Amino acid sequence: MSSKKIILTGGGTAGHVTPNIALMPKLKELGYDIEYIGTKDGIERRLIEAENIKYHIISSGKLRRYFDFKNFSDPFKVIKGIFDAKKILKQEKPNIIFSKGGFVSVPVVLAAKMRKIPVIIHEADMTPGLANKISMPYCSKICVTFKEALNHIEKSKGVLTGLPIREEILNGSKIEGKRICGFKDEKPIILIIGGSLGSKFINDSIRENLDELLKEFNLVHVCGKGNIDNTIKKDGYVQFEYVKEELPHLMKISSLVISRAGANVIFEILALKKPNLLIPLSARASRGDQILNARSFEKDGYSMVLEEEELNSKILLEKIKELNSNKDKYIENMNKSEVKNSVDNIIELIEKCSI
Repeated sequence: MSSKKIILTGGGTAGHVTPNIALMPKLKELGYDIEYIGTKDGIERRLIEAENIKYHIISSGKLRRYFDFKNFSDPFKVIKGIFDAKKILKQEKPNIIFSKGGFVSVPVVLAAKMRKIPVIIHEADMTPGLANKISMPYCSKICVTFKEALNHIEKSKGVLTGLPIREEILNGSKIEGKRICGFKDEKPIILIIGGSLGSKFINDSIRENLDELLKEFNLVHVCGKGNIDNTIKKDGYVQFEYVKEELPHLMKISSLVISRAGANVIFEILALKKPNLLIPLSARASRGDQILNARSFEKDGYSMVLEEEELNSKILLEKIKELNSNKDKYIENMNKSEVKNSVDNIIELIEKCSI
């Protein structure tokens, strides 16, 4: 029987789950018994159960920064979630909690505080999300991805760790990538990732430039659910709605990457040293965290940035050509990155803080 137990939590989006999954191989290697707390219908349940990890369900209401009538009922779901989590923690007796954020994490963190169980929080973006803001007073340490994030949290708690990267993303195969795409020549490959829902702005701009781009590149276009254009049949252009197992292999064969600027994907790009053009989600459609992420990478010389409001087919083509001309400079800058092994950094903290 394992002498150490950790309960992970976080959910609502895949970005609040995949970094937890990235920690699991090392935790298992160190002898931790790993369990997870999430919601009944959240994306975290499917992702965690696929890893054969014991999964506990709690109630949780969504935390919103805007007016919604559910804001009156959801606090009662959060309160119920605290009692649900407290019961689970009393029964399972973990040595530590690791929270990746999202609204499901708040009841778990509050229950852990009541049970005197240490909590480590991870904040992926440059400014804390609402769930982490609520949770931060009750934790022992706060891991951050960006050094700028240290300015927004209590100095004694903040630790720059970077973002845990899934081991499999680093182990792609060029042979498998080429098989998946079926390209007939050896042109350099551009991988376009518009997020799980895709981006009409990015999709349209890429397709308007297809003929020009295909003179020099092959294109792998991850365009989002329902966004494949079946009328386009061109050699050197492959479309996917979504990729999961294929992603490490597609990353491996890519010379350039065009992407949104969520923390998970940009740190995977950094780990793989792929010259990249980031097109962050507009502040009109988010709290602006992707814009801050992208500008931080631009400042450090890891990325070229094009904001959505500036995006059109002409400027996109110009940026791609500029990126390709300067790709060696971006690779050199990424090789100088301060954060080398985020998983080990976080595991070391977990070991220090466990009771």
